[in-house]
Amino acid sequence: MKKGILLVNLGSPDTPNPKDVKRYLGEFLMDERVIDVPLWARNLLVKGIILNTRPKASAKAYQKIWWDEGSPLIVLSERLQEKVQNNVDYPVALAMRYGSMTIKKGLQELVDKGCTEIKTVPLYPQFAMATTETIDVKVDELVAEYFPDIKITRTPAFYHRKDYISVLSKSIAEKLDGIDYEHILFSYHGVPERHIRKSDVTNGNCKMDGRCCFKKGSEQHEFCYRHQCEITTVNVAKALGLKNGTYSTTFQSRLGFDPWLKPYTDRTIERMGKAGTKKMAIVTPAFVSDCLETLEEIAMEGEEIFHEVGGKEFTVIPCLNDREDFAQVLTNIIEEWASKEKALTV
Repeated sequence: MKKGILLVNLGSPDTPNPKDVKRYLGEFLMDERVIDVPLWARNLLVKGIILNTRPKASAKAYQKIWWDEGSPLIVLSERLQEKVQNNVDYPVALAMRYGSMTIKKGLQELVDKGCTEIKTVPLYPQFAMATTETIDVKVDELVAEYFPDIKITRTPAFYHRKDYISVLSKSIAEKLDGIDYEHILFSYHGVPERHIRKSDVTNGNCKMDGRCCFKKGSEQHEFCYRHQCEITTVNVAKALGLKNGTYSTTFQSRLGFDPWLKPYTDRTIERMGKAGTKKMAIVTPAFVSDCLETLEEIAMEGEEIFHEVGGKEFTVIPCLNDREDFAQVLTNIIEEWASKEKALTV
């Protein structure tokens, strides 16, 4: 069986104009694992309200961060793909869960190259229903309908890998070298609290009070986004030698009125600024590629909030993007899979 690799990221509008943004938002928000309400309610919310009000504002936000080469997320993902391809002997394709760079096109590219065994690598360090799971489900649907003869191997969350923590920690240390800061905020993409409950394989052990996040050996941790975010912060803080009280975990990008994971990033920035914090650094470990949520929501809106309440210095740490050492982490994941598969066939 010829092996192939499919890297999958979130996606992006084709252009930052309202028409393309509306099309992209429609596909993204109508995903039942992103807005997990009954179809009639999702149609009412997305098609009846959001798509009639949000595209113009979102388009303006995209225009602020758009590069000459295109969407930052797409450009950075393509650069990462190229570096991983240079490291391995297997064909490496790139796809997006939403937008025109579809997963179907990515799978077809690998099949056209003769691949019959494909490892999917979602570019999300932490598992979430609205990220990794929706990719896995979409791949399964496409394979069943269009590619019944290929074998798919999934990649589990890699938030706890030593090489990933080492690279993430190194990227933070490099950016903060010589910078005086008082507090580091680890800001992760938010999800509704109900997503955590739905992903709880123990059927009710999670009480959403944070205590179970740090218990060792819980079977629910394999699919608990909150746990994986908290542990990412803990492991990086340990690697960097951060003192208690000098760092914290928050969640950004909430939508609607239901409870989302707390504390909220924007409110934490505002609260700490009002409390006298003058120098803040912020890192976004749920994103491997800089995108709207990091370049506009954090680096622009977050900094504006901080300055408005008296903050002075706001340092944004870039995502891992196409760093050579991050490409090596993905290479390690691929090679470990290939070696294991080879060993099983000897």
